[in-house]
Amino acid sequence: MRPLDKPLLLEIYKKMVSVRTFEETAADLFLKGQIPGFLHVYVGEEAVAAGVMAHLTDRDYISSTHRGHGHAVAKGARLDMMMAELHGKKTGYCHGKGGSMHIADLDLGILGANGIVGGGVPIATGAGLALKMKGTDRVCVCFFGDGASNTGAFYEGVNLAAVWGLPVLFVCENNQYAESTPRAVHQKVQNVADRAAAFNIPGVTMDGMDVFDVYRKTGEAVDRCRAGQGPILLEARTYRFLGHFVGDPQNYRSKEEVEEWKKRDPIQLFRARTIAEGMLTAAEMDAIDAQITRDMEAALEFARTSPEPDVEVALQDIFTE
Repeated sequence: MRPLDKPLLLEIYKKMVSVRTFEETAADLFLKGQIPGFLHVYVGEEAVAAGVMAHLTDRDYISSTHRGHGHAVAKGARLDMMMAELHGKKTGYCHGKGGSMHIADLDLGILGANGIVGGGVPIATGAGLALKMKGTDRVCVCFFGDGASNTGAFYEGVNLAAVWGLPVLFVCENNQYAESTPRAVHQKVQNVADRAAAFNIPGVTMDGMDVFDVYRKTGEAVDRCRAGQGPILLEARTYRFLGHFVGDPQNYRSKEEVEEWKKRDPIQLFRARTIAEGMLTAAEMDAIDAQITRDMEAALEFARTSPEPDVEVALQDIFTE
């Protein structure tokens, strides 16, 4: 496991703030009617993506969800191409034809976001099988929500990965709600990680608001997978600060509950701890904040001035020879 030295701490902080800034900007644009389609943002869950991706390289794979911008940005996706894709522009990752829920970049190991709940699980299992057959030490990380852990795809995908001993980390981002249904209503188990027992693989619960806890436990899991010891189920207890989708009236939860969770904002917790323990300074992190603000402004300008896709390419990237 890579030690948490100063360069890595700065990298993790940059990832979290990049995700937060991108998502808040996207939500604002959507509410102004400047982004088409539908939008699900990752605000509040940044510690999970940043803590997990700190252990991965471009050669490792991830499968994502409908709330996947954070995964892509933390994996190394460019803010300008991400924003262009949300705007439906030719310069986006999928040439403006994928939109918010289908961003992919195989060069970065991003196998794609998925609008189908639980749809990324069998994709990750397939990728894990390919990695094992090639005899590599690469891994695949599968992100999904607590609601997705109730689907047949979850049980089928994790079961195959367990039977075949595949290098897959199944990461449940338990943000307490399956759309608008509270976790306690849609599943009997207290911890999604307890379901690992059904497959005879390890199950680990981590504090998804604490990037240090995510980093440590994910690091141990990645090392295990790279050593050929098979899959593992990780559950990150986290919370989305905004609704299931941008514009969600959120009648299913109270403002008091949201505000209570915001007291554990992962970015503010990271700042407080690193400053208190002398690991980083406020000035160092403020400089990153300022740079990301400039990067976001440039990304937005890139997206706005990029051309629309040509009509002639409407059927490209759909079929292959």
